[in-house]
Amino acid sequence: MLEAAVLGITGALLALQIKQAKPEYAIYLSVATGIFLLLLAAQRLEIVVESVRLIQSSISIQSSYIQVLLKIIGITYISEFAADICHDAGYSAIASQIGIFAKLSILAVSMPIVTALLDTIQGFLGG
Repeated sequence: MLEAAVLGITGALLALQIKQAKPEYAIYLSVATGIFLLLLAAQRLEIVVESVRLIQSSISIQSSYIQVLLKIIGITYISEFAADICHDAGYSAIASQIGIFAKLSILAVSMPIVTALLDTIQGFLGG
């Protein structure tokens, strides 16, 4: 975490300095810093994925549910990253649209789980 914090603060301070002289380059530095932080997060995500797989092997959970969970995590992280970049660049409307698209994507990805849950409830009520 310390590495990510130092990288983020350094990138932000450099972007502030560059913004005074060349404002158009500040967003590029912000995006580059974000990409480096994304790569750091990807390393942490590998640990999470391995832990989830270990839990899955310990208890009986369908692999499709785990896949949906990982897709939701990915959608959330990527959409937040993209929306924050758009927001920092001054394009708040685009950032909002990315957020709406992400929510709809999460809803679409999670529909098999909602359907399975409703089938389970119907089985309890009908049987």
